[in-house]
Amino acid sequence: MNYFPIADLQLLAWVKNFKQLAGDPDRLERWNIKAFPPTLFNLIAEFEAALERCALPTHNATDVKEKNVLKAQLMKGIRSFVQGFLARNDNVTEMDRVNLRLPQRDTIPTNVPVPVTQVVGVVAFTGLGLVEMRNIGPATDKPDARAGYGVRIYYGIMGGATAEENNKFRLTARPTHGSELPHSVFTRRKRHLFDFTAERGKEVFFCMRYENSKGEAGPWGKIFQAFVP
Repeated sequence: MNYFPIADLQLLAWVKNFKQLAGDPDRLERWNIKAFPPTLFNLIAEFEAALERCALPTHNATDVKEKNVLKAQLMKGIRSFVQGFLARNDNVTEMDRVNLRLPQRDTIPTNVPVPVTQVVGVVAFTGLGLVEMRNIGPATDKPDARAGYGVRIYYGIMGGATAEENNKFRLTARPTHGSELPHSVFTRRKRHLFDFTAERGKEVFFCMRYENSKGEAGPWGKIFQAFVP
């Protein structure tokens, strides 16, 4: 989650507040954290100085570039500190998170319903023997992120198995439904790469559907067809 303000001056005010609270020795002791990272102190000071240079009439493109680099480093450093020391720290109270201007914990249990949205995507070829399913996402309304849905990609290859794979089922006819595809992989990413180097020239089929943490699946999507390059 991105909890940083977008505007530079607002971000500076945010990080100064964060430094004042997270750098307080009493809080650090209560949180059981040895010290606030000195590198963050330095980055905050350097970022403030860079903003002052960029506010001068004589500032140039180099000043702006340096400011943007420092901004990215500062946000990365604070995010690492939050994730490493605060996010799962039981000693950090909800009021601490409010004062630090961090997102509040979601303490309301979320029911994970059966997915109702189809999955869509695009087949792409990234090299010899490589077939990638890209832009994996919902066909209509985006599912609630708290549901934690993943996508199961079903696939099958036309043709008989090789001698080494004579115990593996292959497709002998083009599928008309996703349930006819014999293999599957599960992913939570927006793309998945298949290495079919040993299957070059053969016809492959894919079909996707959302799946929740209980293994309950949503509606089947369309069947994708491609020849392995």
